[in-house]
Amino acid sequence: MPAGTHRQDRTPLSLSGGPLSFADLARIAQHRAPLVPDPDALAAVAHSRQAIENAIAAGQPVYGATTGVGAMKDIAWSQDEMDAFNIGLVRAHHFGTGEPFSRHIVRMAMAIRTNMLLTGKVGCTPSLVSAYLDLLERDVVPVVRRTGSIGCADIGLMGQIGAVLTGAGEAFFDGERLPADHALAAAGLAPVHLAARDSLASVSTNAVGYAAAADALRRAAASVRVLLATAITTAGALGASRDPWKAVAYAGTEGESRIGAWLYFNARGWDWPNATQIQDPLSLRMMSQVFGTGFEALRVAGRTLLAATGRTDDNPVVANGQVLTSGGSLPLDVTLFIQAAQLGLAHVARNSFNRCVLLGNGGRRDLPVNLVFPGHVATGFGPAIKLAGELFARVLSMTAPISANSMVVADGMEDEAAFLPLVVERFERQILALQRLAALEAMLAAQAMDISGDQPGNVPGMVYARVRNCSKTYTVDRPLSSEVEDLEESLGSEDFLGELISHSTIEEVDEFFALGEGL
Repeated sequence: MPAGTHRQDRTPLSLSGGPLSFADLARIAQHRAPLVPDPDALAAVAHSRQAIENAIAAGQPVYGATTGVGAMKDIAWSQDEMDAFNIGLVRAHHFGTGEPFSRHIVRMAMAIRTNMLLTGKVGCTPSLVSAYLDLLERDVVPVVRRTGSIGCADIGLMGQIGAVLTGAGEAFFDGERLPADHALAAAGLAPVHLAARDSLASVSTNAVGYAAAADALRRAAASVRVLLATAITTAGALGASRDPWKAVAYAGTEGESRIGAWLYFNARGWDWPNATQIQDPLSLRMMSQVFGTGFEALRVAGRTLLAATGRTDDNPVVANGQVLTSGGSLPLDVTLFIQAAQLGLAHVARNSFNRCVLLGNGGRRDLPVNLVFPGHVATGFGPAIKLAGELFARVLSMTAPISANSMVVADGMEDEAAFLPLVVERFERQILALQRLAALEAMLAAQAMDISGDQPGNVPGMVYARVRNCSKTYTVDRPLSSEVEDLEESLGSEDFLGELISHSTIEEVDEFFALGEGL
């Protein structure tokens, strides 16, 4: 699909309780897809709801419906008390603090939660499904402050969405941040009466963590895509041998071979400098291996995340007409694979940092130390390479695993956690550092090319053009801070990503993560 045509697509998207795709989530995030519930899935919701009502009528305790939650699990509520409990439960879980998530992440969270409800295993009412769909259709987006989850059901995050359903809290509507009751009224909606079980179903899920993870994984894939472009630009500037990219087709994994083919293709069609050494440093020779593994780590995390959007993580669940207690609220698989992807990003960052050092050291192709332009008096890029080291250290510092940290709350009832939202937040910080590192590497490579008189083509030519639109050739010492930031914005833009993909796609990455569909 040509870049930009997707923006006119308003084809309805059916939610059936099956796994969503990154393309689905991109459309949902940007309010480009009217959402409709699958009729069979709605029938399954009604069927499981009947099981809940049968259990309540039979006097069976139903966690979070006829009983309290957490440490209050043994407290039973009478029929007369249940309405007060249901509305109070979502409002009590409105305790998130700090900066809010972006609206597109909250839209994805509501859609993921709706899709989970449509698995027919939650026991909610069909009206709860409708309530979420109404918010999405009218684009009423709850304000969800991002600090408030230990990653075992995002109760403090989802509670901020559930509260809006009842008319409490805040929401964005028509460009304004409003009290929830005002936002609902402006959108032509009324507060929802939450039935027994609907209240807990509104808060006890990891949908916000999953939405934030989906957004971060797509942005990570795009950032590594850009770093791959700066990597081949550096390889050209240093006159790296292209033989390893051929060799990996015979001796590498499928992912490594894919990246090797991409690198070899983009090294052709222009006057690539002759290799200067028989054996290049590993940061040049093993680019296929580093990027191939990095992308695969992201894809594994992505597949795990998408699978989670098509299953329930509720407690209790309804199975074969029975209301069963569950431990599904622990998103450990998603968390662990995102942590593995974090380590993959650290290897990509180290690879870039090492190439920056090679550029600054000089020597290859008779490049001067610090890339000082011949005949000029300057300190050059030596000091700026310390920024590359600091950015690599930032990425590396975020890889320490935190999901196994011990925490016991709720009178010992809740003694496991995955810390998914915090893991995602650390993942996001890595992405920001990678984007800046790409800009700095591109600037160094362009300087080396100017010194050598190169005329790069293919992807290196695209990167070079972006650099020179933001930063002129370095001949006299000058401040670089704003130039690095401007280049970071240019290389991180959707139009540059679209240009990369249009020129030479990596289908298994670009299509899977729906890159070019807007970030």
